[in-house]
Amino acid sequence: MTRTALVGGGTAGHITPLMAVAEQLAGRAECLVVGTRGGRESELVGSLPVIHRIPKLPFPRTLNPAAVVFPFRFLAAVWAAYFALKRHSVDVLVGFGGYTAAAAYLAARLARIPLVIHEANAVPGLANRLGARLGAVVGVCFPATPLAHRAVIGMPLREAIVTLDRQKQKSAARRHFGLRPRRPVLLVTGGSSGALRMNQTIDQVAGEIVAAGWHVLHLRGPGHTSSQAPEGVVSVEYTDRMDLALSTADLAVSRAGATTVSELQVVGLPAVFVPYHVGNGEQEKNAAATVQAGGAVLVRQADFTPEWVRQTLLPLLLDRDRIDQMTAAMAGLGKRDGARVLADWAREAGGV
Repeated sequence: MTRTALVGGGTAGHITPLMAVAEQLAGRAECLVVGTRGGRESELVGSLPVIHRIPKLPFPRTLNPAAVVFPFRFLAAVWAAYFALKRHSVDVLVGFGGYTAAAAYLAARLARIPLVIHEANAVPGLANRLGARLGAVVGVCFPATPLAHRAVIGMPLREAIVTLDRQKQKSAARRHFGLRPRRPVLLVTGGSSGALRMNQTIDQVAGEIVAAGWHVLHLRGPGHTSSQAPEGVVSVEYTDRMDLALSTADLAVSRAGATTVSELQVVGLPAVFVPYHVGNGEQEKNAAATVQAGGAVLVRQADFTPEWVRQTLLPLLLDRDRIDQMTAAMAGLGKRDGARVLADWAREAGGV
């Protein structure tokens, strides 16, 4: 059986597609994980064995003491990964970007192990740019991603999301979270880590959203506690049933990470995107095609204030015809087979 090593950057945004591909490979390949030291693999990869952990080594962007020692630390990480891949007789490496991935990609090249990578964001990271230059087979999530690729395959997503029928699950999902079955629900989520600015804004206007006839399911993020939520607002730090959270909702307010955008597209849930402003602007670009198609609206984080909610979001919540139009537009955008395609490429590259 082919041995496939899966490598991501240690965050949920990298590990979620990794697990989706592992799900597709189950029973057809032996899956191993190359992790990040201090990353979330132990929490998220379940029973998959982590064969090696690479230290976080962000590429230096300025000349400082860390930049001077970076080449030596990076080469040490590459050689350690090389020996781990050889020791475990890996046949193919599948990468999802992030700090860890660059060293693993170079190690695979040195070991003459075929490389398959997936780029989730509209703006590719440095590791995946390197991987593409090393001759990897590349799949991307968004058509405008400036990276040479075999195909636009969308985001590798878990079967629980790909096969989700929100309407069939809606009543059970709302009971699960203690929401009334007949009221529309606004889902608010800042991603796997939460978003303080979004939480603060929603906390200030939650009562007004309820007064407009909606309930709120607020996924705050681990460690983001709240004071007593008003009646009609369910506030939780974390749920492991994101399928049910999506099923409760008629509209979402969320970040625009690639996984989030893709999940909302696949399940047909319209959104208000509040892109995370740190980084190279990839979240705004992740959301661009969805906004252009009419499935979502976008607001900058600096503008996501109680005043904006009152002037823009509340009128949207009262316009059910527009929400129905956004739902229809969103439903036609999702790609459902990204995990299967990437798994097939991995088996092909590994000689199966």
